[in-house]
Amino acid sequence: MKRTLCAWLLALGLAVGTALPASAAAFSDVASDAWYAQAVGEVSDAGIMNGTTDTTFSPDEQVTRGMVVTVLWRLAGSPAAAAPATFPDVEDWYYYADAVAWAQAAGVATGLGNGTFDGGSIVTREQLSVFLYRYSQYAGDELASGVLDLYNDVDSVQSWALDGMAHAVGAGLITGTDEGNLEPAGPATRAQLAVILQRLMIPAVG
Repeated sequence: MKRTLCAWLLALGLAVGTALPASAAAFSDVASDAWYAQAVGEVSDAGIMNGTTDTTFSPDEQVTRGMVVTVLWRLAGSPAAAAPATFPDVEDWYYYADAVAWAQAAGVATGLGNGTFDGGSIVTREQLSVFLYRYSQYAGDELASGVLDLYNDVDSVQSWALDGMAHAVGAGLITGTDEGNLEPAGPATRAQLAVILQRLMIPAVG
């Protein structure tokens, strides 16, 4: 199934001239003209991302491994896993326990080298790209192949993240900075994640 996605900045242009979903307006920390406002409204209305409180979204807050797996699980329709996750640091009562169980079974999350999941750790841009790459594999989407050599800091992308970053860049899910850098080790924010999820929600076209 082929997914045609515009580059990030072009995609943001789709929000121009459109009314914001009611849920975006409900967040006091999401300005109506913010570059991520439309995305926040759409992912909130779809039940994929929630606010951090009833009135705030915390767009600049950094995302964790537990958060990323949870939103991808919701995007997939919150499927039930056949068995609980085997990570020793994921208790059944954790908010992301069901999502981690699904992600482990689906190959979306494999855990860390020491056998743990570490759901509270901050997700970097290159780590996020790998989650997105594996999710696309799970969903049966065609994988993209972006040209990473165009970016100044391509050598900073770790080898295990190259395929994921190439897919995320090629699919328009992650773009470089104004300075032409990928910043692979930089943290991903909730605003950035909302925009990525908005792109993933676009129906695939042939």
